[in-house]
Amino acid sequence: MRPSIIAHRGASRDYRENTLPAFETALELGADGIELDVHSTSDGIVVVHHDADIRIGMEAGANETRAIAELSIRELNSLSVSDMTRVPSLEEVLSLVGDRADVYVELKGSGVEQAVVDVVQQSPAPRRCAIHSFDHVAVRAARRAAPAIPGGILLASRLADPAGALKAADARDYWIQWSWADAELVDSIHSAGGRVIVWTPPNERSFRALAALGVDGICADDVRALRTVLEGLYE
Repeated sequence: MRPSIIAHRGASRDYRENTLPAFETALELGADGIELDVHSTSDGIVVVHHDADIRIGMEAGANETRAIAELSIRELNSLSVSDMTRVPSLEEVLSLVGDRADVYVELKGSGVEQAVVDVVQQSPAPRRCAIHSFDHVAVRAARRAAPAIPGGILLASRLADPAGALKAADARDYWIQWSWADAELVDSIHSAGGRVIVWTPPNERSFRALAALGVDGICADDVRALRTVLEGLYE
């Protein structure tokens, strides 16, 4: 079976990552899934942004930053002038995507699990959403709050018991940095009933090698190249 094509923070080769244009373009390019990062504003709005801080003005050379957690959604919106730079809310992104693709939400901000769960449950297609994080305790908390939303654990190293880590977090998806993926890991996770998603492989050669391992999803920056490679292998 062909691995799922997951756009890492949207089509970040075309638009600023984690923005509405980046997500829309990823869908147009044929992504099966969207991966994104979330934090919470001071007034409790879950927003989509990678870093905890944001540059004031969003200009490339700007060096003054503010913590997203210290800004209200109104203050955050005032920092940008268009959708190409604006930090969208998770609600906006889920409304944009609808049921056109899966959405994988990475918990970045501390203590955002319940707020994220609330937004996902009220979204147009909650069954197509999943939550993952490097913070496996947060993933387990999200699963307890909403058992219907699948969880995932992020890793960038080799574990002695990967299936055990998946079970401890009550997760379905094992997100592993691409260079650590091998046949033994894939077999172990599949035997435990989980799925393996590799993140940010750099080139077509790595796409082919990972597909050959039988991974369930490939989360990449270059959606065009990944789709071309997988179409050549599976169609």
